[in-house]
Amino acid sequence: MDKDKLFQRAHSMIMSSSKNPKQMTISTVKLADILGVEFSEVDRGLRELVEEGRLQKERMTEPPHHDLYFLPQNKTS
Repeated sequence: MDKDKLFQRAHSMIMSSSKNPKQMTISTVKLADILGVEFSEVDRGLRELVEEGRLQKERMTEPPHHDLYFLPQNKTS
């Protein structure tokens, strides 16, 4: 999976969010369908992007406990 392509898609999804700060729950299944790959590849790619510091991830503390993805502060300024 091309991580740069995945990052660009995640970046545009987060930037299109109306929430403040910009955040997005990213469905690996829907994103995999859009990119034409297996959802496990998207999941692995997102984890690698978080490990590299290109994305930040937090888990909601209340149900439905979705993972929220953010852009690091220096990427959104």
